[in-house]
Amino acid sequence: MAAILARAGATATAGGVLLWPTGRRPRNSVVVAAVTGPAVPQEGELERPAWSGETPLSRLVGALIAFKPLYSLMKLASREVIIRYRHIGRRRSPTSPWREMTKKVLESDVYEVFERIRDPSLVYPDYYLNPFHAYDEGNLSWLAAAEAEPATMSIPKRAIPGAPSIEEANRIVRGSWLNAIEERHLKYSRNCQINDILDIGCSVGVSTRYLAEKFPSAKAVVSA
Repeated sequence: MAAILARAGATATAGGVLLWPTGRRPRNSVVVAAVTGPAVPQEGELERPAWSGETPLSRLVGALIAFKPLYSLMKLASREVIIRYRHIGRRRSPTSPWREMTKKVLESDVYEVFERIRDPSLVYPDYYLNPFHAYDEGNLSWLAAAEAEPATMSIPKRAIPGAPSIEEANRIVRGSWLNAIEERHLKYSRNCQINDILDIGCSVGVSTRYLAEKFPSAKAVVSA
């Protein structure tokens, strides 16, 4: 991804942000993407995380995941950890905020909207439908879509455990990310306003909404 976009005249930043200054594209644009490669900083001298590759630890993790009964237990345990973090900072209630948010989505008109916009001729590659992120039906299932936002909100709380609430943790993380994009834009855009935003790999579009609010001058905000 980084190499392809770099050939188009953009360079990747630490957060996976690519900017084309005026003159590189017809209109000044911001592209936010999950970029891998040299553009993404890594701590220490490791070529990859310790649990990946061919290290003894990675082989152990791979063996544990390959053992289906144990993998099922690992999925349940990891899922409950994320749900528990989503509940931190809220008043106790019969149901957790995670399940409340999920229920709200699944009981909305999303099915009707989907039927109106779906393309019956579209055929997804097999790997799109493989088990992923603890969802047996893959990451395109309705449950995965409904749980995407509460799952996204859980991550900052784990990253900033000292935050008084999950909302404050999200404010800090999102604010830092948006400020980094704005600072880079101001540095390299020659004071041109943002007209288009393309958010790549945005899941259900949580980050896209934040970008639209941060940069109201954008006339087109697109999720991909």
